[in-house]
Parts: sequence; structure tokens; C-alpha cells
Amino acid sequence: MPEFTPNIGAFVSIQKSDLQRVLEALKQAGFTLIGPTVDESAIVYGEIDGIDDLPIGWTDRQEPASYRIVRRQDEAFFGYTVGPHSWKKFLFPPKQRLFRVEKKNGSFQVVDEEEPAPRFAFIGVRGCELQAIHIQDRVFLGGPYQDPNYKARRQQVFVLAVNCTEPGGTCFCASLGTGPQVGSGFDIALTELDDTFIVEVGSEVGATMMRNVPWRPTSAFELQQAREALATAVKAMGRQLDTSDLPDLLYNNLEHERWNQVAARCLSCANCTMVCPTCFCNDVLEVSDLKGEQFERVRVWDSCFSIEFSHVHGGNIRPHTRARYRQWLTHKFASWIDQFGILGCVGCGRCITWCPVGIDVTEEIDAIRGEV
Repeated sequence: MPEFTPNIGAFVSIQKSDLQRVLEALKQAGFTLIGPTVDESAIVYGEIDGIDDLPIGWTDRQEPASYRIVRRQDEAFFGYTVGPHSWKKFLFPPKQRLFRVEKKNGSFQVVDEEEPAPRFAFIGVRGCELQAIHIQDRVFLGGPYQDPNYKARRQQVFVLAVNCTEPGGTCFCASLGTGPQVGSGFDIALTELDDTFIVEVGSEVGATMMRNVPWRPTSAFELQQAREALATAVKAMGRQLDTSDLPDLLYNNLEHERWNQVAARCLSCANCTMVCPTCFCNDVLEVSDLKGEQFERVRVWDSCFSIEFSHVHGGNIRPHTRARYRQWLTHKFASWIDQFGILGCVGCGRCITWCPVGIDVTEEIDAIRGEV
């Protein structure tokens, strides 16, 4: 084992079992490990202790409105795509208290209870998901007013990414350039081969976590295997989406008949926005106890598919499903670019898989294009 840490940008190889040493180093550095694990017949993200908690030997089968996990023929550590959870819920929690007020001696006082942000190590971040984190960085940190809660959590995150070599049936990340290979912004990136992991070191912190791990320089043969696996993944992508004429295609067809057709199927259930790794709609609620002595202001996830979300003084600007679905799709693939200079979709396919009626965004956009 070399007695020094690998350089940033280096490719080194480790035995699969030695991933445990990396995870142990992260725990010793004070990180809470958040990674994929099997729970209630799905691969979800939650707190893990080590490699034994990973979905080793499991994969998923995804199609519109269909998700199930099955056993693999091998013992791959990361041989699945993405489940219903995204990393968003750890950086932008579904419910978060902003502050608390108590009534004491006839007056109200704001309770100062600042807590340090958690130090999360995200284990198994795919290319599309890493891009989703970058997009939310633009939303919460890119403007003149930065979200302090998001910023505090984001600054503490260690990213252990994984190149995706087996895309799912609803994935289309290759069309958007967000995968299957991870982009920048990771601390360590893994490519899984039969017996080893190729490790790409992306930061000084990532190099430090490799200090006590037995590693060797990656051979040219292993690098070629990784390139071939990623090229095969691109060809096996379950969906494709042509973005060359976006956003104009959607802006020029706001009264297209296709919006009525999709509205007849859409349940306005908001599943697509809940599983989406980039959606950021939220509401702020005032909550009090029954005695009226304690009050909380909390931020909760919301959705543009909720009829209350579009209610303003004087009425509702999107009273029908047609308008709400059009708002969501045109925001993702058109006005998001106007706001943030980038698409709001990363091609993870979650909205297709977890839509109860199997509405496919790639199909809807292609239908408008074809009929035009």
C-alpha cells in the first residue's frame, strides 16, 4: 500500500471490500453516512453504518408507473439506478423549523436555538443527481439572497459519487448531458468493475479519506473497461429527449391540444414534484399550540400541482389540471432556463416511474413537436 494519499485527479483502484475503510474514515472525520439501502421493497437513501447496509446484489426494474427490485446475478454494490428518494431531502428538508416564539410574562420572545448543520457524507450519488444538487445550488445560493439553512447544510456535505453503468428504463440523462458519467463537484467518484472499484479523487478531502486505504494506480485495461461500460450505458438508456428546440417549442405552443389530453390523465397528485430532485416549491406555515403560548414558523415542501398553490388575492390563476401541468412542464424545460440559465430537469426519470398513470415527459414533448 502506498504511504501517501493520491493526488487530485488521480485514478486508483481498490478492492471492493476496502470501500469499508473509506466509510470508516468518513465516520471518524465526523460525517454521518447517508447512502442507498433496501427498505420496504425499494432502494432508498437513509443513514447507513457500512457496506453491509448497501443494496449489494439488488437492482431495480423501472417503467412508467412501475417500480420493483429484483435480485441480480452478481454481488454488485451499486447495480441499480435511482429510487423514490433524492438527496434533496437532506439539503432542503420536507419540513424545517425556521424559528420558534414563546409567550413569557405577557410578551413574546424569539427562542434562539441555533443548531450546527449536520455533516452528511452522501454515498452513491449518480451523475444526474449530482447535477440536480448543482441546480439547487443555483436556486438557493446563486441569487442576491442566499438561503442560510440550505447553505449551512450544503457546505458540510461530502460527495462520494458513482458512475452509472446500468441505466433504468425511464432514464434519459444522456440526452441532457448529466450522466451516466458524473461531472464535477464530487470528492470521490467510483466506477464499479467486477472485483474492484476505480476511484477518481476529486478534492483534498477525498484524497485524505483514501490515506489508510490500500490502493494502486489504475491500469490502462481497467480504464478501458470503465469507458466501455459507460458507453454501453449510453446506448442502453431507456429514454431520449431532443432539447435542441427548447424552450421555444413550449413557449410557442401554450394552447396546444396536447395539454388537454395529458390533463385528462393527470391526477394532480404531485408525485412528480415530490420525487423530483430539483423541484423547490415550498410554503411557510405558522403553527401554534392549543394554549397560544408557543408558535413556530416552518417551511414545508409544496407543489405547483396543488390547487391552493396557485391561489392569490381575487382567485386562482391555475384552477384546472391543464394549466397546472403546463406550468410544471414549461417551467422545467423552458422558463427555468430564463430564471437560472439551465434546464430544470436532469433526466433521472423519477417523474415517469412514480406517476401513477405513467405520464412520460419525453413522450409529451415529442408529441407536441410531432404535431407541430
